[in-house]
Amino acid sequence: MIDGLSKHSDAVFAMSSNLDVNAVQIAVVIPTFKRPDHLEKTLTSVANQKTIRRFAAVVVENHAADLAGARVAADMFSQGLASGICIVEPRQGNCNAYNAGFAAALATFPNLTHVAIIDDDEVAVPDWLELLASTAHVYSADCVGGPQRPVFDDVAGSALYAQHPVFRAAHRATGAAGLITSTGNCLIAVKVLKVIGRPWLDERFNFLGGGDTDFFTRCRGMGYTFHWAEEAAVAETVPARRTERSWITARSLRNGQISAIIQRKHNPGVLGHLKVIAKTLALCAASPLRSLALSWQTGSFYVGSYHMMIAAGRVMAEFGYTIEQYREPEKN
Repeated sequence: MIDGLSKHSDAVFAMSSNLDVNAVQIAVVIPTFKRPDHLEKTLTSVANQKTIRRFAAVVVENHAADLAGARVAADMFSQGLASGICIVEPRQGNCNAYNAGFAAALATFPNLTHVAIIDDDEVAVPDWLELLASTAHVYSADCVGGPQRPVFDDVAGSALYAQHPVFRAAHRATGAAGLITSTGNCLIAVKVLKVIGRPWLDERFNFLGGGDTDFFTRCRGMGYTFHWAEEAAVAETVPARRTERSWITARSLRNGQISAIIQRKHNPGVLGHLKVIAKTLALCAASPLRSLALSWQTGSFYVGSYHMMIAAGRVMAEFGYTIEQYREPEKN
């Protein structure tokens, strides 16, 4: 076991033979679960980055019973098609996987300055890493985010899906950001990870999602700064299952639940809880008008209903009901 890794994580499953751990400046963490074919595309896009930075991949296999992704990474490392390490995190859950990746990166690369993250259903543009890193340098930003641009398997409905807030980034242009909310495409300064400490992502969000939003909310509370790099894009494959109305509705409700749960976590006590309830009630009152406005803008009441779903999700969270879409990710 590498010093610094979770006691639950296995030792390194594979490592590039010519990897100079002292030279690596950026570790690109890639959690993977049951997507070996797409992981190869993701890892290839990372290996082909055009950048002056010295970097290496940290693949985190989160399906210990099969290890298909770990074998893909090992083969690519052995053939010289990518450079990095692969570890196994046997405890399923996206927060567990991210935390294991961060720990492995910090323990393996002593001169690390940043950790980048890309998911195993994404493909990065060739200058993705350079754009993230240069943005962090130029603007002295502690955390940098970029867009996850959906590529829908259901091509026929892609124009409609692309307008839905579930698939749209919160930011649209390069510039300072009050907060970024997703670890699907981001860069984080190592100093942030060292100060915040483990667990970086709250494991209570493993199957609900939102552990990344909670993490960045904590970063903001500690005074760290954020920037958005619109050109540092990744293409995210969206399978047909995720464009079914039942899935989109569940995701919309879940987003509302996550917002209420995180706000409640960061506003403790009776007064804090009352503040969260007041915001939920305000959103409930405003959501019909907001939904009508979005419906008019997009020409679809289905898309417009997102705001009402958010409000409904927050109400559900107040009664302790949550939708854990990552509990069985192969179905979601």
